[in-house]
Amino acid sequence: MAKYTPMIQQYLQVKAEYQDAFLFFRLGDFYEMFFDDAVRASQELEITLTSRDGGTKERIPMCGVPYHAAPNYIEQLIEKGYKVAICEQTEDPKQAKGVVRREVVQLITPGTVMEGKGLSEKENNYISSISTFEDGTYGLIYTDLSTGESRVTMLTSSTDELLNELNTIGAKEVVCDEALPGELQQKLKERLSITLSFEQDTVVKESDESFFRQLSQQKLRITAARLLNYLYRTQKRSLDHLQPVELYAVSNYMKMDYYSKRNLELTETIRSKGKKGSLLWLLDETMTSMGGRLLKQWIDRPLISKAKIETRLNAVDVFLQRFFEREELRELLTEVYDLERLAGRVAFGNVNARDLVQLKKSLQQTPGIAHLLQQLGESETNQLAEKLDPCEELTDLLEQAIVDQPPLSIKEGNIIRDGYHAELDQYRDASSNGKTWIAELQASERERTGIKSLKIGYNRVFGYYIEVTKANIHLLEEGRYERKQTLTNAERYITPELKEKEALILQAEEKSVELEYELFTSIRETVKEYIPRLQSLAKIVSEIDVLQCFATVSEKRQFVKPTFNNERRIRIEEGRHPVVEKVMNAQEYVPNDCFMDKERELLLITGPNMSGKSTYMRQVALTAILAQIGCYVPATKASLPIFDQVFTRIGAADDLISGQSTFMVEMLEAKNAISHATEDSLILFDEIGRGTSTYDGMALAQAIIEHIHENIGSKTLFSTHYHELTVLEDELQQLRNIHVSAMEHNGKLVFLHKIKEGAADKSYGIHVAELAELPPTLIQRAKELLEQLEEKGEPAPLPTQPKVLKEEEPLSQLSFFTEEPRQEQKKVAKQDEIVLAEIKKLDILEMTPLEAMNTLYRIQKKLKKA
Repeated sequence: MAKYTPMIQQYLQVKAEYQDAFLFFRLGDFYEMFFDDAVRASQELEITLTSRDGGTKERIPMCGVPYHAAPNYIEQLIEKGYKVAICEQTEDPKQAKGVVRREVVQLITPGTVMEGKGLSEKENNYISSISTFEDGTYGLIYTDLSTGESRVTMLTSSTDELLNELNTIGAKEVVCDEALPGELQQKLKERLSITLSFEQDTVVKESDESFFRQLSQQKLRITAARLLNYLYRTQKRSLDHLQPVELYAVSNYMKMDYYSKRNLELTETIRSKGKKGSLLWLLDETMTSMGGRLLKQWIDRPLISKAKIETRLNAVDVFLQRFFEREELRELLTEVYDLERLAGRVAFGNVNARDLVQLKKSLQQTPGIAHLLQQLGESETNQLAEKLDPCEELTDLLEQAIVDQPPLSIKEGNIIRDGYHAELDQYRDASSNGKTWIAELQASERERTGIKSLKIGYNRVFGYYIEVTKANIHLLEEGRYERKQTLTNAERYITPELKEKEALILQAEEKSVELEYELFTSIRETVKEYIPRLQSLAKIVSEIDVLQCFATVSEKRQFVKPTFNNERRIRIEEGRHPVVEKVMNAQEYVPNDCFMDKERELLLITGPNMSGKSTYMRQVALTAILAQIGCYVPATKASLPIFDQVFTRIGAADDLISGQSTFMVEMLEAKNAISHATEDSLILFDEIGRGTSTYDGMALAQAIIEHIHENIGSKTLFSTHYHELTVLEDELQQLRNIHVSAMEHNGKLVFLHKIKEGAADKSYGIHVAELAELPPTLIQRAKELLEQLEEKGEPAPLPTQPKVLKEEEPLSQLSFFTEEPRQEQKKVAKQDEIVLAEIKKLDILEMTPLEAMNTLYRIQKKLKKA
């Protein structure tokens, strides 16, 4: 350290405390980075890497960004999962006796972003914390620092449940103990792409007791304290906007694992990972950012409480029946800004005057919204109206204090209204009248001197001055004008009167700006006191927004109100997949019924590829999810049970990150469903077993079907291309065959997309290949092979296959001597005897076709090994 210059030594001392972050070190008008930070930042941000003398022989790598452009560069680093420590000058350079004092004023991380492009309007930005305990349980808390909402729970199951919960909330950063097992840290980083941070302090401070109000269990308090202390340490400012942490239980909501949400494309599509094409995209008719975030939360966590579901449905029904009132409500909501994040910015101290104008406009809509809800005259909407708090005192304060169109900066004045503060009005009057006096003085001086080009100007260096061209200097009265500045073609003067008035004007302007800033910060502190009320208001407005959104979508898409039964019965008439229906023309979509009860627990679905089996299965699941979030459903009639869990295995995809093949992913998803499903669950299995050989796959598929049928009893939709499995309808009482119909017309395959009872009569695989426009010669050859396979049960020889030797032709040269049978021949003969004995023992009449096929396959394998 002694070798480096004092400034570099200061940098290294600060950097030592923030090893896992880029250190933005303030030097004048730039944030500079040095050493490894500079090298990496130049690559990540594509900025020039330079160097500077640091007191050693070798120059130090350096790069930097202008302070006014820093937010854009910081956002780029945060989006890539990095952390940025902001180190500011905390001492006036003019008063510093040595190196200017500098301190880190904030650590910005993926989970603590408060503003900018990295913060999506309709998505939460969660930072989470986990604690592990000796009994195998996990404590989990997550907070959106931008809105102040926090939730905590205990997880008593496996690591997979923890990972699934973190994936559900979409946490960007996880704070944990440094002793967290390395294997779990690896999974967090690789499988969820989460930024890891560490915090050891789990002490609950007395001043934070209000945050822990709902928590009595020590494990939960430790978990919450870890996150709160991390936020204090990194943000170094007030966190008054953090709401008391809310306790929740995962079991209070419908459970869906990561794979199920991905397969059903609830919030993002499988292919593009974007919102368009997902259920969230279809439903999002919200008018506020707050409503958009709440909608996503509801989709992620469908309810299992029938009473709560019906409360939402009843409110949707009211909005649906009253079109004009709903449209008026939507107009009012367009004027409501993001109250949650505005409150967060107020607490953080980075709110500006324009933000406060947005807050005022939002509050001004509240009485209108409440009045409209009361006009509807229903108990559900009346209860919502009663919870709306217009915060009238705050609205009046902002109306009286802040101008309608304030500047962006809060330190340059012109924010406070005239008439709000008497002293400020006096300063403004002095400044305004002083300028009038200046204008009058200019006119009188021109008259006195006869110099028509004489003018009075101002600059920051010399203040006010009288400027006269050199050609007119002789016209000035001697002794009255004092020379101030000489220019090429003019001279600048001052007079005693001008100097006196200048002091008054400049003092008034300076004091006016200072006083405006003081008044603004005072107003901001007053707004802080309203934060809890603003957050409560935001929650109600969000709920109203989502409910009207459900009504709007239901009317547009012709959804119907679902009913619920206790008989575990599904009856969906003319059900549709809502997203597919929207993407394609609604008139072209073919609706289908779904009926399941105690006699029909498991539907085995057959039919050609591309016929709509997967779509049918997904639409049943989406109908259940829509119903349980409190929305109407895409059908003409729907009666449903309440499902506790939904499991899916749809589509084929390798999990390359964890090094798992398609078939392994398939088996893991099947295992998850089989291990956790109950009779109140819904299971969707699409083409299970197709990732391995035909016989293995068929055997696994049948075993899974039998296990679900005999041991679980979940409502299950199981699609397959193994037509041999359709015989299970005769053996399993609660299994029924259904198929997606298709027909041949003029040799071409036509998909009817209609679900019918019974098994499909054929696969139509070659027809699908023909639709995909494979070469005609290939298609023709496939047809020939298929005919031969169906007739002979064996493939036809290829045209290029060499001639087969006849039995009488010698296989090799005749031996002159009689040879004893070789060892290999003896082994084959012995194996043949064993196989023949096994075949004799078989009771063919008592075997199912599938068992016979499996036995034949096993025998064939033995013979091949021999």
